Amino acid sequence: MILVTGATGKVGGQAVSQFLDAGVAVRALTRDPASVTLPEGAEVVRGDLADPATLDDALDGVESVFLVWPTLSADHAAPATIEAIAGHARRIVYVSARGVPDPVPGAPEQDPHSILGSHALVERLIERSGLEWTFLRPDGFAANTLMWASQIRETGTVRWIHGAASRALIHEGDIAAAGVSVLTGTGTGTGHAGARYVLSGPETLTQVEQVTVIGEAVGRPVRWEELSPEVALRGLLDQGWPPAAAEEMIDAYAQMVTSPEPVTSTVEELTGRPATPFRRWAADHAGDFR
Repeated sequence: MILVTGATGKVGGQAVSQFLDAGVAVRALTRDPASVTLPEGAEVVRGDLADPATLDDALDGVESVFLVWPTLSADHAAPATIEAIAGHARRIVYVSARGVPDPVPGAPEQDPHSILGSHALVERLIERSGLEWTFLRPDGFAANTLMWASQIRETGTVRWIHGAASRALIHEGDIAAAGVSVLTGTGTGTGHAGARYVLSGPETLTQVEQVTVIGEAVGRPVRWEELSPEVALRGLLDQGWPPAAAEEMIDAYAQMVTSPEPVTSTVEELTGRPATPFRRWAADHAGDFR
């Protein structure tokens, strides 16, 4: 039995479907089972990672966990939640993030209020838990471009920062496939315990190029309009972003202008097939932008 958390999200939902396709028993964790629809064959259970006391039934009989963590929002409960998982399961695959530093004695800790700091916290807890672990550290999700969807639908123009920032965006299905491969042995890689895998899409595209590809997918041109970092930061803070996380995001895009995210071959090495191009992702999600 494999427990998938974040089972109603983009990566977790893909993982549920792919584990079922592989013939694996899947238990899907959600805060409100009555409100969700998941593929037939998945056992849907109630539980909340931010409340470890709710997890005993979900973890009963579980061999492995595919962990998608509610970054920042559940960090207060992380020590107890990872302890609860370790009390039942033997193996865990954690969807972390590229940029989380490997542990180095004496190195300064990441800001706990930042996105990378949140992932680093969970990684360290897992490393000390006694679980057999594997960390997936994906680049930016292709699905993050959905934040432009309302602008594209309403105006045909994306207003955002650093159009020249280059990313190797990854399809959420490829992240899930890497985890499925690790936990089921269906892919081409071996010896995953203690591995930290950096995952990326198959090509690097600037944000302007991403917008162009989305326009081609929806069948009409989409323009890019450069936004100043100061205005973008204000917007994130107005949306309720913690200041450290908002500033981290703004800085990350600035760095990707001069230091594009490099492409890795890890998806193909783990799954036996190439990573999905952003053009395919955009075509699959064209309806979201129309």
